[in-house]
Amino acid sequence: MTETTSAYAVQPLSPDTWDAFAALVERHNGVFGGCWCTWFQTMHAEKQFTAEGNCAVKQRLVNEGRAHAALVFDGDVAVAWCEYGTPDELPNIYHRKQYDAETDRLPDYRITCIFVDKLHRRKGLSELALRGALDLIAQAGGGVVEAYPHDNDGQRVAVLYNGTRNLFERAGFTYERSKGTRNCVMRTTVPGA
Repeated sequence: MTETTSAYAVQPLSPDTWDAFAALVERHNGVFGGCWCTWFQTMHAEKQFTAEGNCAVKQRLVNEGRAHAALVFDGDVAVAWCEYGTPDELPNIYHRKQYDAETDRLPDYRITCIFVDKLHRRKGLSELALRGALDLIAQAGGGVVEAYPHDNDGQRVAVLYNGTRNLFERAGFTYERSKGTRNCVMRTTVPGA
């Protein structure tokens, strides 16, 4: 599946798109201190504490079909992503103790990380990546999708690993409850394609 908006197209993260994803991460020094977008995927037993180790874990998870993302491409170059997966694939969320105490049910999918190349920011790519992830979830059968964005009351925040409440509201998510300081739980139901 390829979704096109203007010059951009959305493709799923897979072994076929790994090199483009890896190039994007490498252009940004491993993203968030060498995370390689593994923080939400791995619990302590699988954690690596180097960028190289995280790269290897991420590539293994992609090859095993245990890492999912909507990649936004500008031609052949990946310029953004939105990570999604089941709770089993993405067990490590911030404020987990509070979340577990207050949750009424686990979602079918979680959206945990959105990243845009520094040269492509302020072009709506966070929203394009998010909508691409929702389309890929629909193709996989749909279900209840949760996200944990920043609830920043419209104020600028230096680092947003998962977008803002406003971004998710525009994509059809509804506010469920707060989670930690300035984060929240939001949900939507995606029908199967």
